[in-house]
Amino acid sequence: METEKSITALNKLIEINNDRIEGYVTASKETKEVDLKSLFSELIKTSQQCRAELANEVHKLGGTPVEGTKISGKFFRVWMDVKAALVDNDRKTILNSCETGEDVAVDTYKEVLDESLSAVQQLMISDQLRLIKADHDKIKNLRDSIVNV
Repeated sequence: METEKSITALNKLIEINNDRIEGYVTASKETKEVDLKSLFSELIKTSQQCRAELANEVHKLGGTPVEGTKISGKFFRVWMDVKAALVDNDRKTILNSCETGEDVAVDTYKEVLDESLSAVQQLMISDQLRLIKADHDKIKNLRDSIVNV
């Protein structure tokens, strides 16, 4: 296990959590629906917790945690879709877009789990992946509960 590779992998997860935080803060400001504001707040807290743990691990390795967001093309399109859906106040479209963003986060965690990391880091990332998947499932279940009229 190389320290630099571990730092890079952990910073990749910090970026995706920063993306989630920024996206859900924006979504929360834009929506008028109280239950969505509450859900987005929960999702922000999950990413803040994950980001803090990851940053702590990067510091232990002698690295510097990234500050910004990744906002890759795919993730950026997801948040633009969320913003457009919020303007139209289309609940199902909002949740569809959020789920797509959650898919990106889950995929990023899975990619990093495939990298060479210490057992402690693997355990931390696995635990965080469970949290991220649970958030994904909340979004999916809420979306799936919408009855088309």
